[in-house]
Amino acid sequence: MNGFEKRTEEKKNKVLEATFELMNRDADGGNITIEDIVKHANVAKTTIFKYFGSKENLIQKVFEHFITQMIEAAKEIMDENKPFEETLIALSQNKIRFLNQINKPFYLKMMDYYTEKNEDGFSRIMQQYTQQNFMMMLELFHRGRKEGKVDLKYSDEFLMLYFQAIVEGVSNPQIYEKIKDYTEEWTEMLIKGIAPDRRG
Repeated sequence: MNGFEKRTEEKKNKVLEATFELMNRDADGGNITIEDIVKHANVAKTTIFKYFGSKENLIQKVFEHFITQMIEAAKEIMDENKPFEETLIALSQNKIRFLNQINKPFYLKMMDYYTEKNEDGFSRIMQQYTQQNFMMMLELFHRGRKEGKVDLKYSDEFLMLYFQAIVEGVSNPQIYEKIKDYTEEWTEMLIKGIAPDRRG
């Protein structure tokens, strides 16, 4: 990346971070304006339109930036190669840490955006990010099998369908509006649910 590209990226990130802060500043989420963003990011209005085109597009980019950061942090946890249960709990804590940075209106708007269905009936999140998550979870399930923490009777296909069912279920507004506070319990149930039966 040359100096010009680096400055461009820095400017874009500055706008994204300022918009993120404004969107999460008030308990009600507030209806922020381009003028608010210009002032908070200390950039010209033309800069915002040059890089993002519109306020709506900028807000979508803020959601994407947030999710990308969460996934990158999850990849770093995976790369530490810690034991299965420790990794799954760390991934859950990572998600909680990120969710604690946002208010409820931001969370609900973001989930509305990511769960919006296209003409094929797939939600945005399924297309853009779930594949990465599936590969990460499959790698983790393999690790769990080797450690004797995931029952061998569960095939890769079953585990992926199980995980996909969870992701698709969470894309339902009736579920995602309530699930934010249950991430830890969800992880605990997942660990117990796929563990080998130790009886007998």
